[in-house]
Amino acid sequence: MAKKNSVRLYDAVQDGSTEKVQQLLEEGLDINFKMDHGWTALLSAVQADKEELVHFLLNQGADPGVKKNNGATAFIIAGITGNVKLLELFLSKGSEINEHDDNGFTAFMEAAWYGKEEALRFLYGRGADVNLRRIVDEEKKSLNKGGATALMDAARKGHVVIVKALVEEMDADMNICDNQDRNALVHALSVTEDEPWSQAKEAAALFLLQQGIDTTKRGEGGKTSLILAVEQQSQELVKAILEKDEVDVDDADKNSQTALKVAVEKRNCNIARMLCEKNARTDIGNLIEIANRTYNNDMRELLRQYGAKASLSQPDSNQMQWTSSSRRWGSELQILCGMYRPMIGKLKLFLYEKYRIQRIAQGGVYLGFYDGEEVAVKVFPIAAENADKEKTCLEKCRNSNHLVKYYGSEEQKACLYLCFALCEQNLEEYFGRTENTDFKSKDILQTIFQAVQELHEFGFGHQDLHPSNILIDAAGKIFLADFDKSRKLVGGESEKDLIITEDLQGLKKLVLYIAMRGQTRFEDLPEQCPKDIVDNLEIDDLRASLGSPDAKKPVSEQLGHLIQHPYFWSKQMKYRFLRDVGNKTRNTKQTKESEAIRNALDSGKHRFEDWREKVDEMVLDCMVYPNSSRRKASYKNSLTDLLRLIRNIGEHLHEKNDEVKAILKNPEEYFLNLFPELTMHVYHIYLSHHELFPDIQIPSQL
Repeated sequence: MAKKNSVRLYDAVQDGSTEKVQQLLEEGLDINFKMDHGWTALLSAVQADKEELVHFLLNQGADPGVKKNNGATAFIIAGITGNVKLLELFLSKGSEINEHDDNGFTAFMEAAWYGKEEALRFLYGRGADVNLRRIVDEEKKSLNKGGATALMDAARKGHVVIVKALVEEMDADMNICDNQDRNALVHALSVTEDEPWSQAKEAAALFLLQQGIDTTKRGEGGKTSLILAVEQQSQELVKAILEKDEVDVDDADKNSQTALKVAVEKRNCNIARMLCEKNARTDIGNLIEIANRTYNNDMRELLRQYGAKASLSQPDSNQMQWTSSSRRWGSELQILCGMYRPMIGKLKLFLYEKYRIQRIAQGGVYLGFYDGEEVAVKVFPIAAENADKEKTCLEKCRNSNHLVKYYGSEEQKACLYLCFALCEQNLEEYFGRTENTDFKSKDILQTIFQAVQELHEFGFGHQDLHPSNILIDAAGKIFLADFDKSRKLVGGESEKDLIITEDLQGLKKLVLYIAMRGQTRFEDLPEQCPKDIVDNLEIDDLRASLGSPDAKKPVSEQLGHLIQHPYFWSKQMKYRFLRDVGNKTRNTKQTKESEAIRNALDSGKHRFEDWREKVDEMVLDCMVYPNSSRRKASYKNSLTDLLRLIRNIGEHLHEKNDEVKAILKNPEEYFLNLFPELTMHVYHIYLSHHELFPDIQIPSQL
């Protein structure tokens, strides 16, 4: 019955017959009944451009916000048909100007894709986001789908009028890239069975080139814009791209195809000559053999004129002696090592998604080889301010222990390439693994603290402390990276203090993120450490110290001090600290110094006043003097007496009977579990009265 109703409803809508639709509704058919793929009568009426029927259905209660199975709404479909009246109608019914379907298409994008100029201008006038990139879910994004803009759609389809309107009148950004790192030029140059090459696509590409679009982006298979233009045999486009001089004429795609080799295969002597005149290499790809195979004598003579020789050898692949140390990137590096790539000084890389480690705001991070060493290569536009920041910082910090190793840099045309040690993963990725127990939280944090302190000593503030900027190499070492937002510690003390303070605030967030093992996104961390996290008291205290540095100490010394915070101590170190303080404060000599120390610890009320009631009676009894007539009274409910007991246990437990030893087992476990706040309490008294503790060292100093 449902299928029969579906067919009848579809026929009625296609006929534009309100009478037939009315009859179906009177028979009890739901006005929002969904046919195949989620089409409703309203959606079908909009697709068929039946305005009268659309109004009728809405008046009968059709839902204007109903969606197809792919998430498309009536408003978006009206963008496809270009019906301005319907677009305006659905806006009045509550449609959002930038609403999108599951593939990220908005009505504005659909108007650009289908060449509906009037609808495009109307939507722009009503506030459509011209530069909105197609929004897709994480699964699609992980496959590099989505991210395209209306300009890319118009260029791909060859709608020249719309391309010009978007750029000249609507301020469309030509250099936005989709999730495959392709801009509008690459879309115009790309062809498929449904989008064959045409004069309109060529005109759109030429216009974009005239407007200054970036020519360095690549298409499918890593083809440069120059290779794509040669494939389409467009002399005008090849000339325009060569004149911009942004693309390396000898660059190749993933199959080691250069622009000249493609021109030879296409038997296009005119384009081949243009490339040779730009000093394209003729020793890559057996060009003479290709010309002979196609009986192209003119091409063979042209190639010989520019130095080509007959050879049966394979293309120069820049082979090198190399063994990968990377488990994660080894196979990609092996392929890259074996393929031909034009060298950029000492650097060999391929700016293609297969070899991309990470996207960044400007450029990306790619696998590469620098002077024969496997490296990560950060690519910047050469004029970018953050490129100079990162290069300056890396060069000044070459001899560091905890900052990522810097190998060197290269420049070519409009790009700067910074080469540093290749790592396996960042901290965000590490915590995303099911098994992330290789590193203890304290060890990770201690290394990061040392790295930031080291950076400050080199004269820089990081300013962007984030889990993605902390790297782990194949040997399991942790390094701080990404210095493109770094700032020099120059100027007055107040300015330097502000820079360092910002890094301390970043560390405050990292402490909690790492203590929670990445269970919560860095951007969504709670205000306090959850109580179920081990050492939560120390964590909260450390974060409080980072957030509100000690006013008695210079800001530049805060981090060096906090590296010695009790959070980083082992249980044995905490116990040793309490024993040492207990030894200093035990009432063996009545001196002014000992009195001052005891007063500092015992002044006022404190949270350990009932400690004697918590300690096992046998433990307490065994630690009094044997000739004491008031055994328990030998220890008072004072903090110094608790510390004295801890000291005495540490010194004399070996003398006690097995029953007492069985109760205590590990004294540090016993006392720290019994009094979890004791270490931090004594530590803060120690800090406040450190002049009274001249011979006590905190454990991290021992």
